[in-house]
Amino acid sequence: MLTLTDASDISYDKETSQIAFKKDEMQIDFGGIAKGYTSARIMDIFRACGIKSGLVNLGGNVQALGTKKDGSSWRVAVQDPQDTDQYLGVLSIQDKAVITSGGYERYFEQDGRTYHHIIDPKTGYPVENGLISVSIVTADGTLADGLSTSVFIMGKEAATEYWRNHSDEFDMILMTDDREIYVTEGIADSFESEMDTKIIEKKV
Repeated sequence: MLTLTDASDISYDKETSQIAFKKDEMQIDFGGIAKGYTSARIMDIFRACGIKSGLVNLGGNVQALGTKKDGSSWRVAVQDPQDTDQYLGVLSIQDKAVITSGGYERYFEQDGRTYHHIIDPKTGYPVENGLISVSIVTADGTLADGLSTSVFIMGKEAATEYWRNHSDEFDMILMTDDREIYVTEGIADSFESEMDTKIIEKKV
C-alpha cells in the first residue's frame, strides 16, 4: 500500500479549495492534525467572545489563551513516554499550544515486539529512529499537531536541522530511547525538569 502514500499524487485547486487524487484508492486521514485544529478553533471562539484567559486539554494536546487570571503563566506537564504516571518536566506557556506525539499512545504487541501507530511512510512500518517522544510548542495548534508527528518521523538529527531553519515558528522537546531529553533554546528557560536536559542551540 506504499504506492498510495505519495503526496505528489494529490492535487489541490486553490480557487475551488478542492483536492483530487491520481489514484482511486487514495484517501486522506486528518487524525494527525484534528485535535490541534480543534484547539486552535476553540482559541478563535474564545477571542471572538471576549475571553482573554483559558486552557484547553484534548488528551495530550494542550493550548493556552493568554495567562492565568492572576497574570502568571500556565504550567503544562509533559508526560514520560515510558511511565505514563510520571512526567519529563513542566513547561510554562502563554498563548501557546503544546502537543506531544509518542509511540506509547497507541500500540500493540506481537511475538515480543511492540508496534506503535506512528508509521514511517518510506517503509510502512512503525518509525524506529531513536526518538520516543516529541513535544511541539507553537502558537498554532494545527501546526503543532502536524509537526509533532513529522518531527517524530524525522529523527533527532533531521529534526534539529529542520528546527534551526524554522526556529521562529516553533520549539520542541525531544526524548530519545536512552532517556536523553533535548530542548530547543527558545523554551529552555521555560522548561523545568529533574532529569538532565540538553539544549539545542540555533547555532553550532
